[in-house]
Amino acid sequence: MSGTGTNSTRPDATRPGAEHSGSTSPVIVVGSGPTGLLLAGDVAAAGVPVTLVEKRPHGISNLSRAFGVHARTLEQLDARGLADRLLATGTTITELRLFRRLTLDLGALPSRFPFLLVTPQYEVERLLEERARALGVEFLFAHEVVGLRQDGAGVDLDMRGPDGAAVTRRAAYVVGADGHRSAVRRAVGLPFPGVSVITSLFLADVRLAERPGSVLTVNGTGDSFAMIASFGDGWYRVMGWNRRHEVPDDAPLDLDEVREVTRRALGTDYGMHDARWLSRFHSDERQAPEYRVGRVFLAGDAAHVHSPAGGQGMNTGLQDAANLGWKLAAVVDGRVPEGLLDTYQAERHPVGRAVLRSSGGLVRLARARHPAARAVRALVSAFVNVSRPARTRALAQISGIGHAYAAPRGAHRLVGTRVPDVALEGGRLHEALRGGRFALITPEPYDGGGARGRRLAVERWASGARRTTVLVRPDGYVAWASDAAGPAEIEAALAAHVG
Repeated sequence: MSGTGTNSTRPDATRPGAEHSGSTSPVIVVGSGPTGLLLAGDVAAAGVPVTLVEKRPHGISNLSRAFGVHARTLEQLDARGLADRLLATGTTITELRLFRRLTLDLGALPSRFPFLLVTPQYEVERLLEERARALGVEFLFAHEVVGLRQDGAGVDLDMRGPDGAAVTRRAAYVVGADGHRSAVRRAVGLPFPGVSVITSLFLADVRLAERPGSVLTVNGTGDSFAMIASFGDGWYRVMGWNRRHEVPDDAPLDLDEVREVTRRALGTDYGMHDARWLSRFHSDERQAPEYRVGRVFLAGDAAHVHSPAGGQGMNTGLQDAANLGWKLAAVVDGRVPEGLLDTYQAERHPVGRAVLRSSGGLVRLARARHPAARAVRALVSAFVNVSRPARTRALAQISGIGHAYAAPRGAHRLVGTRVPDVALEGGRLHEALRGGRFALITPEPYDGGGARGRRLAVERWASGARRTTVLVRPDGYVAWASDAAGPAEIEAALAAHVG
C-alpha cells in the first residue's frame, strides 16, 4: 500500500466548498503528544517547515497515562540535548521485579542510561514542545481533522477550526500521530485489528500519607492488581484492576475504589488522599497493517497500541518518530530518493509487532489464574533468573536497546544495528548527532564531508584500536560501514545516504 499515487476518500463531515487556507507545509503532523512533538521537532531541525495540528484547544495536559522512559528513549532524547533536563524531573529505577520471583537488573544495560526513569508524560511533552517551538514548528490547536484527499503531488488535509469553520491545508506529506482513535488512520481507510486485553483498568494521581519502600511497588493477589510509582515530587501514579469489577470506561470512579483495590493487592493504601486525576480505560492490543498509505504515515498509538506491561507504549511511539522524521526531511529536501520512505514500514512495523507480543505476554502471565498457567509463569521466571542470555534478551526488549533493523543483502554486519553513545575524539556520539545530523566515524582523518555542512558530523574514534568506518544515521543506527574503506568508497556512501 506504499507509494505516492494512492488516493483515499474523506468522510462526508467535510463540507463541499470548504475554504482553503491558502497555506501549505511540506509536512503536517497531526497530534501533539510525545510522538508528534518529537517528529515535528526533528523535521524542523533539518530545516524543513512543519505544521503540527492538535484537536485540543491547549497543548500539554497532565491527564497522561505514561510514566516510564526507557533507556533507548533517553538515548534518543540525549541526541537532542534533552535527556539531562528530563532526568531532573523524575526518579530512576535500576531493578524491575515481575511476578514476585523475577528480577531484571537494569543496571546491566549497555547504555549511558542503565535505568528506567519515572516521570509523568507531561514532562516529556513539555520539553518536546519547547524544542519544537524553538525550532519554528507552527502549532494549530483546536483544529480537528475530518478527512483528507491525496494525489501524486500532495495531501489536502480537511479540518474543522476553533470557530467551526472548514479549513484545508495542503502538504507534501501528512503524519497521523493522533492516538488510538486516529482520525488520520480512519481517513485513509486502514483497519485497526486486535483485541482488548484488559477491559477495565483505572489510573489515579494521588498523594500518600506513608511513603512506599521503593520507587515502583507492584503486586497482585487473587482478583486484584495494583502498582504505585513515585514521580519524585510528592505525587504518585496508581494503576490497578479488579477482575470482579470490570466496567465501561465511562463508569464513575472515586478514590474509595482505588483505595480498596490497592489495599487488596498491596496490603495497604499508604494513606492515599487528594487525587488530582482519576480515570478508567481499557487496554487493547492492536496494530495497523500498514504504517504508510501513499503520502500519509502513521506513528505511535495511531499505528499500534499495547498493554501497559513493560511501559513500552510511549517509548515505541517516540522511536517511530525518531525513525521517520529524518527520512521525511531528507526526501522533502530532494537529497535522497522518495523510496527511502518505504523503509519506515519495513523497519518499524516488525518492532511494533514484537512489542505487541512481549507486552501481551507479560500481562497474560500477570493475570494467570489457572494452576497450569501459574506453573508456566513460575517456570518462565525461574528460567530467566538463571539464564544470562534470557535476561539479556528480556532487558534489551523492554528497554528498547535490543531492536535492530534488517540490512540489505551483502551489507556490513553492523548495518541496521544501534550504536551506543561511544566516545569520539571530539566528544560523544549523541552530541555529534544533535541537530539531526549523520555522523561519519573513521579511524583516520577524513576531510571530504565538509561540503555537506550541518547535515554531517565527521568524527574519529577516541580509541585508535578501532579500524571500522561507520556512518551513523540521525536516529542512531548504522546506515553503512566498512572495515577497509578508502575515500572513494566513503564518498559513495555519503552520496547515497546523506545526499
